[in-house]
Parts: sequence; structure tokens; C-alpha cells
Amino acid sequence: MALIVVTGRGGAGKTTMTANLSTYLAMREYRVLAIDGDLYLPNLGFHFALDTVKYTLHSLLRNPDIDPEWAIYKHPQTGVHVMPGSTQLQDVLGISPKRLVDILERVKYKFGVVFVDSPTGIPFDTLPTFEVANYQLIVVEIERSPIYSFETMVKNEIEKLKVLGERYNLNIGVILNKVRESADVVEKIVNAVESDLDVPVIGWVPFDYNVPESINEGVPIIKYLPESDAAIALRETGEILEEWIFS
Repeated sequence: MALIVVTGRGGAGKTTMTANLSTYLAMREYRVLAIDGDLYLPNLGFHFALDTVKYTLHSLLRNPDIDPEWAIYKHPQTGVHVMPGSTQLQDVLGISPKRLVDILERVKYKFGVVFVDSPTGIPFDTLPTFEVANYQLIVVEIERSPIYSFETMVKNEIEKLKVLGERYNLNIGVILNKVRESADVVEKIVNAVESDLDVPVIGWVPFDYNVPESINEGVPIIKYLPESDAAIALRETGEILEEWIFS
């Protein structure tokens, strides 16, 4: 089971969502792999304190003779298996994104769930992985999206990314992140997304100042501060996600 996590804008919390939802499912005793598919700006490793490891996804992209297992690390606090990317410029230059789908094909059958954290915007680097994925999760940031222009934001962000998922026959879901609005306003947003675009909103997560602290500690907030507002909402989102993909 492979899930591609995408977003239309940088800073929406796509990687944070990948880290926390993979943690939720790992805590539910699924065997989970999180892959940093943002090949040119990888930062998933930071969320698990795996930013200085020897072998990375980029090692595999540059040298096909390396066993993919060498670039997979089990995070001790969460149980998530992580394939981080390299943050070194020399490792990023000259790679071939086409090999990413081959790597995914080789490892996905060893895990119950595989998350692929994609680049911001139209994820050209990870498009080949859409062919072997099952689900597309679209993360939408609400914090910087004025309600009066939300309909325009829906068309310019969710709809474009939704077309990608439809092209590859993926199951598509939306997660609203960094929400500051009241519950009744969020309900209107959810209704607009579900009625106008015919895609389910599987969860919404409030803005929480504790999230950056958890990233600095290298432990996703759902494990780091389980009673924080964001962690509670992420668990609820995880429950719906689990039911959605395994029911």
C-alpha cells in the first residue's frame, strides 16, 4: 500500500504530516516505511533525527548496486522505517529521478504501508511513483489562506493536484493543516471541498506552536507531545486514514 503526500505550497506541513501519519500507523503495529521523495529539498530525515546517516535515497539513485535496505533506518522512538534523502548538494546534483519508482517497487512489498513525501507543487520528480501508488493525500495549509479567497485557493491548489491522482486512478483525500479558524468555519471549508471537488477531507489539524519543537527533537509530535492539540487531531486523522485504506 503506497501513499503519495503532496501539497501546492511550501510550508503547508506536508513532511510533518508524512512523519506523523506514518508514526500513527507504526504505533498501530503496521510495518511502515516513509520515503523522502522530495529529491532536491529533502528534509524528512530531520523529522526523525536521521539527517547525518551514511546511506540515503540519493545513494541509491546514484549507485544502483547499493542494496536499498542499507538506506532504511528504523526510528527507535516511533518504530517507523525511514529512507531519508541527502541534504548535501553534491549528492543532489546529477541524480536521475526515474530510478525512484524502481526503488519503490523493490521495497514496497516488505511493508504494509509506504509513504512517499513528494516535492511542493506539481511533483514532477515523483510522478513515476504515482504509477505504483494507491492513495494521494493532499495537504492544504489554512493558516495563510483567507476565507474570502478560499474558493480560488481550492481551484488553484487542490483541483490541480487532484487531476494528477485521477490520472493514475488513485484514491484521493484532503487534509487541512495549520487551522486557526473556529469549528463552524472549518465545517464550511470541509463542505466546500467535499461538495465542489468530490473528495473527502479525512482530517484537519490546528496550528500548534509545539510542532517546531518536536521537529527540532527529531520525534514527530504525535509521539513527542501526545496530548498537544496537533497530536490529538493527528490521531483522529490517522484513525480515519487507517479505516479508509484498510477497511
